[in-house]
Amino acid sequence: METISIQRLDHAGDLPLPAYATQGSAGMDLSASEDYSIAPGESALVHTGFAIALPPGYEAQIRPRSGLALKHGITVLNAPGTVDSDYRGELKVLLINLGREVFKIQRGHRIAQMVVAPVTTVAWQESTALPPTQRQDAGYGSTGIHIHAP
Repeated sequence: METISIQRLDHAGDLPLPAYATQGSAGMDLSASEDYSIAPGESALVHTGFAIALPPGYEAQIRPRSGLALKHGITVLNAPGTVDSDYRGELKVLLINLGREVFKIQRGHRIAQMVVAPVTTVAWQESTALPPTQRQDAGYGSTGIHIHAP
């Protein structure tokens, strides 16, 4: 388990640190540090009140909470959002309301999940041709839906 520095900003007050809801959770819940109201079709940049110092080789992915998406049409607009290891500003979540009603967020409301994950960096090697595969350049929908008989 990695230990990561987190800074509670002045407006975070008594908000809980991002935390795993259960022992098997991949993502930690992020909460809003202020009240918001998001009309249908609109988005809001929701503050969390925390900044983190990810070590090199890691990122934090900001993902929707499934319950908010299912029940209210609330999702992360740039899902998954990426927090790079060299970012030291406040964690903010870009939410959009795809539902039909105004969605009200109260301070402390869990709004998204944050998954900390390793990142692989690569170096490109420019080539005149790529090694062949069975699929080649067949793109969108090329693998289709296959139903296998018993």
